[in-house]
Amino acid sequence: MSSQSQKSLSRLKRKIRVRKKIRGASDRPRLNIFKSAKHIYAQLIDDTNGATLASVSTLADAIKSDLNYTGNIEAAKKVGASIAKVALEKGITSVVFDRNGFLYHGRIKALADAARENGLSF
Repeated sequence: MSSQSQKSLSRLKRKIRVRKKIRGASDRPRLNIFKSAKHIYAQLIDDTNGATLASVSTLADAIKSDLNYTGNIEAAKKVGASIAKVALEKGITSVVFDRNGFLYHGRIKALADAARENGLSF
């Protein structure tokens, strides 16, 4: 098995293990993170209704225009601050953090810290 497929299999196993324990509700939605090589995405998801309450990514013009490159820690910090602002506008102050199988370091940690600094608690 190649190292890339082994890496992706390990992430999927972590994702399943974490998602067994995490559920988002309307009063405390799940903050789901996904990262690719070029972009990072954040969603607030209500699992009881199966609805996405808000989403922010580096594909948005407001975030993309301020950055030279969208796949780094600075971009993750902007997405974290932006998702926190959107959540607070909708009256959401507390979320359940879902790192989606990614290890908690680098861009994932930067996004989480920026969201906490801007008013979200998890």
